[in-house]
Amino acid sequence: MKASKIAYKPVGLVLGAASGMAAGAMFKQTWKLLGHDENAPDATDEERSWREVLLAATLQGAIFAAVKASMDRGGATLIRRLTGTWPG
Repeated sequence: MKASKIAYKPVGLVLGAASGMAAGAMFKQTWKLLGHDENAPDATDEERSWREVLLAATLQGAIFAAVKASMDRGGATLIRRLTGTWPG
C-alpha cells in the first residue's frame, strides 16, 4: 500500500465525521432560510406533504454530497502536499 494511502486513512476518517457535522448544520440553516420549520420533516411524518418531504431529502442529500466531496478533495490535496503523491 502506498504511503499516501496510509497517511490519508486517519485524515479521511476525521474529514468524514467533520463533513457530516458541517453538512447537517448547513442543511438546517438552508432549510430555515427557505422559510420552513426549524426541523426538516421525517419521511413518516403524516402531517407533512410528499412535496415537502421529498424536497427536504433532495436538498439534504445534495448538501451532504457537496460537502463530503469538497472535504475529501481537500484532504487528498493536503496529503499530496505532504507526501508528494495522490492518495487515490
